[in-house]
Amino acid sequence: MNEITTSGVDVRLENFEGPLDLLLYLIKKNDLDISDIPIAQITQEYLAYLDLMKDLNLETAGEFLVMASTLMQIKAQMLLPSPESQTDEGPDPRAELMNKLLEYQQYKEAAGILAGYNEKAKDVYYRTVPPQFGEDDFTLRASVFDLLGAFKRILEEAPREVGQILKEEIPLEVKIREILDLLEVRTSITFEELFKSGRRLDLIVTFLALLELIRLKQIVARQAEIFGSIRLYRADAVPAQEANEEAPT
Repeated sequence: MNEITTSGVDVRLENFEGPLDLLLYLIKKNDLDISDIPIAQITQEYLAYLDLMKDLNLETAGEFLVMASTLMQIKAQMLLPSPESQTDEGPDPRAELMNKLLEYQQYKEAAGILAGYNEKAKDVYYRTVPPQFGEDDFTLRASVFDLLGAFKRILEEAPREVGQILKEEIPLEVKIREILDLLEVRTSITFEELFKSGRRLDLIVTFLALLELIRLKQIVARQAEIFGSIRLYRADAVPAQEANEEAPT
């Protein structure tokens, strides 16, 4: 695998979401019940996303690794039967995790409602009749894990480069400029259009440039429905917001 270094910009995942957000994302994506999480399945998927973050050289917060350790510990405890005399000793880590997820989910839902009210209040006055958007319009904000999931599929389909390990300096600023230039000509593009072709390294640095532009609020990623296709907009060309400006994650 090629080793990637980027110049000029550090892309930090903690600016977006945390480990509980990733777990909730995977639970909803797989239509699972928080009170009865299949730990083995969730652990495998969580570690796959963590591996992708490492491959991208994203500076993930230490909490992601702590959560990975917690999941693996719970998985090991569930696989290894314990003596009956020890079943009531100490807190149940699986129950503790579920309680944390339920509490955090409530917090996220409340925050989403408040954000929706705030967004509505900002657009009370219109010079003209506000545009109407149909059911196919992309009005739900895509989370960083939606973006990672979509990019994971792009990488899985991309041909693997054969050869010696290379260390390559990648001009992230150039990719940022290319994306902005593309969205100067068009107000929006699909996520897949941004990754039509190119070497694996080019795809990776393009994705890092996209994350940085989203962090800087120059680009917005939207979906027509939760876990649906992603469309990328210039920040000044985003569709008008409805009450639920951001889908809870």
